[in-house]
Amino acid sequence: MTQQPFCLQLSNIRHDFKQGDETIHVLKNINLGIKPGELVALVGPSGSGKSTLLQIAGLLEKPSAGTVSMDGLVCGHLSDLKRTELRRLYAGFVYQAHHLLPEFTALENVMMPQLIAGKSKREARLYAEELLTKLKLSHRLKHRPFKLSGGEQQRVAIARALANHPKILIADEPTGNLDPHTSDIVFDEFKALAKEKNVAALIATHNMDLAQKMTRQVILKDGVLVE
Repeated sequence: MTQQPFCLQLSNIRHDFKQGDETIHVLKNINLGIKPGELVALVGPSGSGKSTLLQIAGLLEKPSAGTVSMDGLVCGHLSDLKRTELRRLYAGFVYQAHHLLPEFTALENVMMPQLIAGKSKREARLYAEELLTKLKLSHRLKHRPFKLSGGEQQRVAIARALANHPKILIADEPTGNLDPHTSDIVFDEFKALAKEKNVAALIATHNMDLAQKMTRQVILKDGVLVE
């Protein structure tokens, strides 16, 4: 039986930058594979390179060496335009700051990436309603972000990240701005929805309670990744 490819595979990733005459080695020979349905917690101290690793994993930055593969496709040799297309096809992003469009409702924020991808307005609306309902926001569809609580705004951001059926979700401290109780609720809803959609996720977090709820944890320290 053919083994299903990783949704995301990082192979021998290295990332350096120059600081004056000194070369700073941010990431050192990183290897990581994430399968469909896996939620992987990326933990480590501030300044350990977690955000840099997420940027590389999401094809937003090129590594100094090594390869990134999405759904079995090696991405290193691709043009910037092709990498942008792959991000749109395969990846969804959730950040600590939700970055919702303030002039649009919750429903419209989740419809927007679908419309950009070519879906009809009806299709986009129906799927946006489905996602927001699963995240317990059916009563807030027509509210703009400033009328939503922090937890509600982050739910909308999660729905938006899932709107185009990504294979991999990249999340950087997605509940970092929320109080512990709200953080737990939002993460549990996110986890249930990701599992239902069989989406893989790489999630950077300082919250060890949340990390323990994931499939597995990897630790980034001094540029080295360990299970």
